[in-house]
Amino acid sequence: MISAVAGDNIGYWLGRRYGPVAVARVARWAAVNAERMESMRRFMLRHGTLAVFLGRFFPGLRFMAGPLAGAAGLGFRPFFVANTLGAVVFVPYGVGYALGYGLAPYVAEIRFVERAVLIAVILGIAGLVGWRLLRSRLRP
Repeated sequence: MISAVAGDNIGYWLGRRYGPVAVARVARWAAVNAERMESMRRFMLRHGTLAVFLGRFFPGLRFMAGPLAGAAGLGFRPFFVANTLGAVVFVPYGVGYALGYGLAPYVAEIRFVERAVLIAVILGIAGLVGWRLLRSRLRP
C-alpha cells in the first residue's frame, strides 16, 4: 500500500509541476491514445477525488490518476486522502484476487472452505452489531 501511494504521489507532483505536457508524455509511455486520454481527463475534472479513488479499479486510469489530478489542479490533501483510501481498498483486493487465482485449484478440492468463510463473516458481522448495540445501551 505504501508503494502504491508513494508512486501515485510522485505522479501527482509531476503532473502538478509540469502540467499537461507531463501528462501527455506519461500517456505516450503508457500507450494511451489521445481519445482515451481525453476521456480520462474529463472524468478527472468532473469527479475529482472520487475519480482518484475509483481510478485504482480501472487499468488505464490507475496509472494516470496521479498525473491527471496534479495537472488538473486538484489539491494535495484531497488527492492524498482519496489516493490512500483507494490503496487501502484496492491493494488487499488485488493481492487477494491474485492469491485466490493461484490457489484456486487447491481450494476447489476443499469443499468446506466456502461455508467456513461464510460462517466466519456472518459471526463477525453479528458480533460487531451486538457489540455496537450493547455499547449504545450502556452509554448514559
